[in-house]
Amino acid sequence: MQVDIGNALAAEADPGISRDALARLDEDVARAHDRIATGRAGEEFGYAALNLPERTDAAEIEATVEPLSDAEAILTVGIGGSALGAATISEALGGLDTEGKAADAAPLYVLDNVDPAHVREILTEVPLDRTAVNVVSRSGTTAETLSNFLVVREAMEAAGVDWTERTVVTTGEAGPLRELADRHDMPALDVPTGVPGRFSALSAVGLVPAAIQGHDIEGLLAGGQRAAESLAPSLFDCPAYAYGAVSYGVAQRGADINAVVPYAERLEFFAEWFAQLWAESLGKDGLGQTPARALGATDQHSQLQLYRAGPRDKLVTMVRPRERADRTIPETDIEGLSYLGGSTLGDLLDAEFEATEASLAAADRPSVRVEIDRLDAECVGELLYAMEAACVLYGELANVSTFDQPAVEWGKRAARGLLGGGEFEEAAAVADKTELVVE
Repeated sequence: MQVDIGNALAAEADPGISRDALARLDEDVARAHDRIATGRAGEEFGYAALNLPERTDAAEIEATVEPLSDAEAILTVGIGGSALGAATISEALGGLDTEGKAADAAPLYVLDNVDPAHVREILTEVPLDRTAVNVVSRSGTTAETLSNFLVVREAMEAAGVDWTERTVVTTGEAGPLRELADRHDMPALDVPTGVPGRFSALSAVGLVPAAIQGHDIEGLLAGGQRAAESLAPSLFDCPAYAYGAVSYGVAQRGADINAVVPYAERLEFFAEWFAQLWAESLGKDGLGQTPARALGATDQHSQLQLYRAGPRDKLVTMVRPRERADRTIPETDIEGLSYLGGSTLGDLLDAEFEATEASLAAADRPSVRVEIDRLDAECVGELLYAMEAACVLYGELANVSTFDQPAVEWGKRAARGLLGGGEFEEAAAVADKTELVVE
């Protein structure tokens, strides 16, 4: 992986970070790296996530899901980190291989919301008797996940499907889901200890659907390990730290929005995964950098107007694979379009990428270029790990508690109280809502 931070320097952008300031920040990076290394060595909560490429047993995951390898569809039931990592990996690796050949992989569907219309549509679309269900919850009590799973189970029973034969559970060592798996002798895998959900992509939490699809789990972990081995005490020697440090540096100077723009359809879910990682980890104590999501080249025709000419409060992160399957654009004699003939869609997308980057630079707007070699297992694993490490570094530099999420937990307690799941003072706050209704 390669990270180009040149267009985020003060000489090129406002806000930007000067080379002198970057050198001073590098001293903080060295201290943060030492803290991260200590946390990893002690398997401390959160820091343990950066050991997952070594800890995760690919063979165990593959053996556990093998009875479901005949699935024609996969349905992941989870929310947040229990679903986004899996969706990101499966989307990045699914569809077409790097040579443009159709990949023989069961499609992944995700139930990560309790919108009844969406749930109904998914259950109507998937072939229930040939679907592998992966239900994911560390506690086994997540309201949205367990509610959706009960609905899926009921639908399978109504269709005459033995749901116990089509389900694999990923959960903690104890809890209702673990008890259910034990009672029905269902395949089950562990959510890793000491790892917040949003950092768990390179574990069973994120890898089960990819394993069922037949993707290269070992390769994903090898890519993560490659990124782990690249961690170094200087941002100038480590792409992950370069990205995290520059994001922090420009945020300190006013770029408190980070627009992540992948130039590959198969990385669209990556932007969503990044948004949770960045927002939930860094949004503390009035600090943080708000993630925004876009897709190149599609959103150049809308959001780029704001990024280039709106408030100077954004860093644009542009992500792309260097190699991809391609398609030639047919020759045409249509006036004004003939210049396209003979080139490729990949050529056009690369030109769009570079033009957007130059457009931002010409307007003195900061951007960072993140490139991976290709969309294969190793490069995807490397990208996910590097962004996690960048996030942890940012948290260290900002002195925030990266691995907790008190605001999220507040909302969970309020919702549970409203549904009669216990006495929670947060639920009472709902009744205190100020109203000013216009009809």
